[in-house]
Amino acid sequence: GAIEAAAAAMQAHPQVAGVQEDGCGALANVCSGDDGAGRARSQSAADAGAIEAVVAAMQAHPQVAGVQEDGCGALANVCSGDDAAGRARRQRAADAGAIEAVVAAMQAH
Repeated sequence: GAIEAAAAAMQAHPQVAGVQEDGCGALANVCSGDDGAGRARSQSAADAGAIEAVVAAMQAHPQVAGVQEDGCGALANVCSGDDAAGRARRQRAADAGAIEAVVAAMQAH
């Protein structure tokens, strides 16, 4: 599906800022929503490696504001949810370096 395609494109083209920005934006949009379907999409994104791909994009392109902005949005949406799965996604993001990546984005922009 689209989630897996976005994550795969980001993983295949890590040095292409445009691919990273568009991938982060797509993930942010697709993973929005606090209902069951939104949470399922967020879990699909995590299962496809999207959390790690977004953090890698933010780390690889620290001066590209669009990557940073869309990366923050993607992380916020993928990591949403008050259930155990949401907490696990947040921990996975922290383990991947998301906190440091978001702080760096805020400092740079």
